[in-house]
Amino acid sequence: MKKSLGAVALLGVSAIALAGCAGSGSGTSSDGNAEIRVWLVGTDTPQDARDYLVSTFEKENPGSTLVIEEQQWTGLVDKLTTSLSSNDSPDIVEMGNTQAAAFTSSGALVSLDDIKDDLGGSDLLPGFVEAGTWDGTLYAVPYYSGSRVVFYNTDMYQKAGVSVPTTLDQYVSNGVTLAGALPGVSGVYFPGKDWYNALPFIWENGGELAVKNADGTWESQLASSGSVAGLKQVQELMTKASLAPKDGDESDGWVPFRTQEAATYSAPSWAYWSIVADEQKQPTAVASTTGYFPLPGKNGGAAQVFAGGSNIGIAAKSAHPDLAKSAMKIMLSDDYQTILAKAGLVPAKTSLGDQVAAASPELAAVIVKTAANAKLTPASPKWADVEAQGVMQDLFVKIAGGGDVASLAAAADEKIDSILNG
Repeated sequence: MKKSLGAVALLGVSAIALAGCAGSGSGTSSDGNAEIRVWLVGTDTPQDARDYLVSTFEKENPGSTLVIEEQQWTGLVDKLTTSLSSNDSPDIVEMGNTQAAAFTSSGALVSLDDIKDDLGGSDLLPGFVEAGTWDGTLYAVPYYSGSRVVFYNTDMYQKAGVSVPTTLDQYVSNGVTLAGALPGVSGVYFPGKDWYNALPFIWENGGELAVKNADGTWESQLASSGSVAGLKQVQELMTKASLAPKDGDESDGWVPFRTQEAATYSAPSWAYWSIVADEQKQPTAVASTTGYFPLPGKNGGAAQVFAGGSNIGIAAKSAHPDLAKSAMKIMLSDDYQTILAKAGLVPAKTSLGDQVAAASPELAAVIVKTAANAKLTPASPKWADVEAQGVMQDLFVKIAGGGDVASLAAAADEKIDSILNG
């Protein structure tokens, strides 16, 4: 899923209207006075990119206009489900990477195979291409990614006598030490519903969320020995190192960090700009004391982290699919993607990774290192249902409350198996 990464509601993605989708291809790039509607989610796409998209599209397609309609992450899947099946569908839609399979598998999007090379081909982020592909056909291409970076307060680390960790175990023990040495401060800010930051602990200990069997069924793996080991590390951080709400989510997690109520904060790389500057773009109190490092792996190096980010697709009911493809080519162009990169987002093309804006070469190196080791959630079209039903969020709220990890994981496995194989 995507950045602010709030939970979304999903009511019957499978109910997206398949009937009538094939009859939507009447528009062509020669249509005069056509209006293309592009749904972008949240505020992460910078205004410079939006302006470039509108002006370039309208210059390349005289007589036609492009309108950007901003959506919110909360409730997005439900809204897409309704809108993509209506006769008033937007033309291009942004969706979180973990939401993509719900729409690629339902007939809600048109195939992009014919323009894949024009959009970047083998240069596109492979994990996001996989997320946007169903049954061998590409329906949603990468839009941008955000590798997770650990931000830390250098003054607090020095005061507590801890150093940048080199292993996952040390990261956990540092968090506990920091919390004990700094009253009223979270050693690691870790709210209960923040399951995205919990995933690396599962993966680094040899666990998985769910695996696909040879017969096509899915099997949840949260109760496996590796997953439980990782979940216990998460519980230690949540109960001994974090003062974040046990039932809170990860939204605006940079606020307690920049107000010096947290010594450590893991978030997508774009959070940097919210940490060092406030809403008025003025430097914050931690602008000069913020350091960063990749979450360390179990045995050193960089851990596998969850890759936040988005895919974009063209609605099967778009009245002007050729014009929509023209707009999508602009959104995947080097110029447009470089604008995103300069805003701190990891671009859709691997060749542009060195364009990511950062405060220093060191931060840029961390971003590239973590992006190269990022991982996604299971590529099941029903994974969005798991998220929408709050299974993962509920699990970690209970873990944060001190519940028995093994039994909680087993109960979550039953729910996930039922959803993925339902």
